[in-house]
Amino acid sequence: MSDERKSCGKPECACAPSDATADDAPLPPEAAELADNEELATWLVAGAEKAQATRRGFLATIAGVAGAAAVSTTGCADLSWEQFSQKHYKELTTEEKRELIARIEARSRERYGVDVTVTDPRPMDGVGFAYALNLSYCIGCRRCEYACARENNTSRDPEIHYIRVLSIEKGTMDVEESENYYEGPVPEPDKYYMPVQCHQCDHPPCVRACPVEATWKERDGIVVIDYDWCIGCRYCEAACPYWARRFNFAEPSIQPSEINPVQGLLSNRIRPMGVVEKCTFCLHRTRTGRYPACLEVCPTGSRKFGNLLDPNSEVRRIIQNKRIYVFKEELGTIPRFYYYFD
Repeated sequence: MSDERKSCGKPECACAPSDATADDAPLPPEAAELADNEELATWLVAGAEKAQATRRGFLATIAGVAGAAAVSTTGCADLSWEQFSQKHYKELTTEEKRELIARIEARSRERYGVDVTVTDPRPMDGVGFAYALNLSYCIGCRRCEYACARENNTSRDPEIHYIRVLSIEKGTMDVEESENYYEGPVPEPDKYYMPVQCHQCDHPPCVRACPVEATWKERDGIVVIDYDWCIGCRYCEAACPYWARRFNFAEPSIQPSEINPVQGLLSNRIRPMGVVEKCTFCLHRTRTGRYPACLEVCPTGSRKFGNLLDPNSEVRRIIQNKRIYVFKEELGTIPRFYYYFD
């Protein structure tokens, strides 16, 4: 990972180098691929020069041109120097990580008046997490969906949920004909229900799609995001076949009384505008021996979670002995989220 000074690439932004000019900047190869006309080429050259060819700044410029996404519209002028010069999570020393956590906790007190505790639990040895969900028992009540939102401090306005529950006609597995925004009493007699969230794939296309390595898979199977390194290009969101990633188009809104103060650095701390977020199997809970919040509220016991590497775990026995359905198995993502039937 590069530790060089990062720039957003916006011509009007104060983070751009003062001596940057567009006239003497050669067109980078990446920009040449998008230079379909002279106006676009000129704009890209200026942006590349102002970003000093840094990876994060230049790709943020390219992402804006491609229209795939929105880099944070607040502008670098709103960032502190510490945020602007933030290293990638993997490069942080223990002391730098402590300082980052202290800043996050201080921002929460300043903005929301809430004292939060941010920790950074690491993967445990000999643990590979997996989830199993019984489609025979799920009743579509969505309690898991709303418990997840409360646990993970997702925005209430605009509303962001990591779990979506699909209502599907019995006798078919065609999710393209499913209904995500159903209303009324559940369960309906002619429907079954299929909650979908991040599948924590062993071959995650989202990780391969990220141009700045802001998302990666950890050794316990959980795919995480460095919210301070994400440039908001949304390539990962487009690459995910399960529609499991969410982007903050606006500043997240959450009432102080609704904030969960027990937070993880790579999981449920409040995210800023302009970054992607997703389910992390509640790693701030599961890496300390607790179940995910969605499992604890399920009224039918449809959700099972545990260590896939433990031959005596419940989730391992389910996968070995039940009728298992792997969603979009043909894509080769090797998910750690399994559906099963009784």
